[in-house]
Amino acid sequence: MRTLVGPGRRKILLVGGVIAAVLAIVAVRAVLHRADAEEKAKAAQPAAIPVVTATVAKEDVPIFLTGIGTVQPAQTVTVKVRVDGELQKVAFTEGQDVKEGDLLAQIDPRPYQAVLDQAVAQKGRDEATLANAQKDLERYTTLFAQDSIQQQTLDTQKATVNQLKATIQSDQAQIDNARVLLAYTTIRSPVTGRTGLRLVDAGNIVHAADTTGLVVINQIDPIAVVFTLPEEHVPKVNEAMQKAGATPLQAQALGRETGEALATGRLLLVNNQIDTATGTVQLKAQFPNKAHALWPGQYVNVRLVLGTRHDAATVPESAVQRGPEGLIAYVVKPDDSVETRPIRVARTQEGKAIIDDGLAPGTRVIVDGQYKVKPGVKVAEAKQGAPAGPIAQQSEKR
Repeated sequence: MRTLVGPGRRKILLVGGVIAAVLAIVAVRAVLHRADAEEKAKAAQPAAIPVVTATVAKEDVPIFLTGIGTVQPAQTVTVKVRVDGELQKVAFTEGQDVKEGDLLAQIDPRPYQAVLDQAVAQKGRDEATLANAQKDLERYTTLFAQDSIQQQTLDTQKATVNQLKATIQSDQAQIDNARVLLAYTTIRSPVTGRTGLRLVDAGNIVHAADTTGLVVINQIDPIAVVFTLPEEHVPKVNEAMQKAGATPLQAQALGRETGEALATGRLLLVNNQIDTATGTVQLKAQFPNKAHALWPGQYVNVRLVLGTRHDAATVPESAVQRGPEGLIAYVVKPDDSVETRPIRVARTQEGKAIIDDGLAPGTRVIVDGQYKVKPGVKVAEAKQGAPAGPIAQQSEKR
């Protein structure tokens, strides 16, 4: 069955189609216009600036001072002979570790043994003479009681006995001296340490007046380091020592080039005066040295630990910047916008700044790329490995 559409209805449908088409065109253009406006707005909004950030940490931080020092033996002894004679034997090898009392050398003992034997014989002869004189004194005493001899004869015999007693005392002193000289022919190590170069060979005639000695022994375990600090640090060191009481301050020896920790020891001495020529004070620390990481004459850095600051707020040193009115840090807020914040730094050490005021633990701060930002701008974390500014570039060059 066919439906017939009249001319009026056809005209209405045609007008409706035109209106629908116009509305569709308007809607499409409106959508396109809105999208274009959003793109322009996005283009007008500045992009987030890439920076490197770090979070303020809360940690226990050791407080220390660092100085340059020279390693020295704990003890240095030049072994010298104390009697004259032929050096019969050298009992050590160069570079040998010796203990206190170890045999080092032997001088010909025979002349000194002969002197000792002679002194002993002399004492024996004088003791025999004294025994005879004492018996005579007993007889003279009996005779004097019987009024058979004069008083002078008795007194003379008493004096003879006393003289012989003194002679025996002198003989004993001669024996003691001879024994000491004989003992000096055996040379033993006075300290525990390491021998150096042998200065005299066996077979040479040595004298007590010789200045060179036989060998130099250095005690290298433990070992000492003498280092210096600027004079303005002396009150801090003395204050730390008073707080520590009987516990000595800790000292660490570090390699000059690598900064590697070589040994940990204790402070022994703060010198009793400041060097007015250099404005520094000398300090001495002692270190165990079983591995021989420290050697006499070596230059090292010494870190003297004055104490520990507990729960300190710390940031990388590069986060601290200088503003018109003092030190500042660039803080990244939760919406990734930047603000400057004045801070107070207690001290800087080992690449860390200890913050007294202005930053709380957990705060996010910019450590690289500050030159590109200003308050209010948006920032984003730089991709790993991509330098955010001159600091990173300089670090790469190094």
